[in-house]
Amino acid sequence: MLARPMGTQASVGDVKSNEADPAQDPVVTIAQTLIRMDTTNYGEGKSNGEAEAAEYLGSELAKLGLQPEYFESAKSRLSVVAKVEGADQSKPALVVHGHTDVVPAQPDNWSVDPFAGTIRDGLLWGRGAVDMKDMDAMIVTALQDILGAGKQPARNLVVAFFADEEAGGLFGAGHVVDTHPEVFEGATEAISEVGGYSIELAGKRHYLIQTGEKAIVWIKLIARGTAAHGSRYIENNAVTKLAEAVAKIGRQEWSIRMTSTTTALIAELAKVLGKDPEKVSADEIAIATGTAAGFIRASLRTTSNPTGLTAGYKHNVIPDTAEARIDVRTLPGEEEAVIAQIRQIVGDDVEVEVMIQDVGLETPFEGALIEEMKRVLGEHDPGAPILPYLLSGGTDNKALSRLGITGYGFAPLQLPGNLDFPAMFHGVDERVPLDALVFGRRVLTDLLLNY
Repeated sequence: MLARPMGTQASVGDVKSNEADPAQDPVVTIAQTLIRMDTTNYGEGKSNGEAEAAEYLGSELAKLGLQPEYFESAKSRLSVVAKVEGADQSKPALVVHGHTDVVPAQPDNWSVDPFAGTIRDGLLWGRGAVDMKDMDAMIVTALQDILGAGKQPARNLVVAFFADEEAGGLFGAGHVVDTHPEVFEGATEAISEVGGYSIELAGKRHYLIQTGEKAIVWIKLIARGTAAHGSRYIENNAVTKLAEAVAKIGRQEWSIRMTSTTTALIAELAKVLGKDPEKVSADEIAIATGTAAGFIRASLRTTSNPTGLTAGYKHNVIPDTAEARIDVRTLPGEEEAVIAQIRQIVGDDVEVEVMIQDVGLETPFEGALIEEMKRVLGEHDPGAPILPYLLSGGTDNKALSRLGITGYGFAPLQLPGNLDFPAMFHGVDERVPLDALVFGRRVLTDLLLNY
């Protein structure tokens, strides 16, 4: 662990950035470099690997005098961790983490090369621009701002860039937590994606801090039938049985269930939007938030989305097996009940195999770290209200929770009101404004210096 000379806490003016030309800012350069590294993760162990990105980030940390450690769970599945000594050793450590893998991109669907790191119209385009090579770059440049000025963060930091987040973290955060838990010794809290970003409500910017996330249950449906010539009359058709089951699950209307986080969020949204929660449903209030509804509506209920189909090998051959992948996200604590309900929906003729299951998380919107997040956002965007929310997806905070570490989503971005931010995640033409990256770097630097 590297000791650093004591210094005064940084103010906004201490941070060197290129607001006049954000394209030249180091946070943009690093994010662009990472996007150009194709770290596509196809799932189920198939990946281009994260080694190039992990080694690049490790080299940037080493330039700051830190001592990165590398953890390889399989060939090219590399995570990197470094510790930074804080000014106050009596404080528990904070884990600041990102992931370096990305989901696949189909270039023919994009208006730019998804791995070129194109800068156009004041935005950085490419797979990983928001999920989450932007935050990786913010973390590195925040450390450059702090350590490069001869200062220290307020407390010890464990800085981690994990592999395999997009496939459940088995080869990334899960591997490091399970095999090297000592890396996180002394840490009680963590920050990562997806929170601290702005949305526009009633013509005014608001910020959402992620204080919880839904559970993940990835299942496979397997239907079996009779293999035969495609011209025959076959009642026991595996593809037909599978298609019926997939349609039922995909169309399932899961009931709304409010948690403490969503109850607080909907109440605040109702006030801002001038809605009466006694007369208007939570779903209607969420829809009224515009593009933010992409995340908020899904946080009010279980979702079950078919994402893949596999069956057959020739047009005139009826296969004896057909499979489908379903991405199920439940509210915290509802995993087993939802799996049981899915088994009932598909019936006895279709097998339900749970491929990946991980916990949901929920934390009160209170405490010293929450107050510091509110403070720094208020310093950098005065007067903007700050609200809690439950992430409809999941993060590597799930793995850290096994060590008793409480995780939050805080990758701060000040976004234009017309950007459909939820659509950027795993979407076509993923992109992030350059000035939002610079904003995030400054806010994160402030947080790490003073919390």
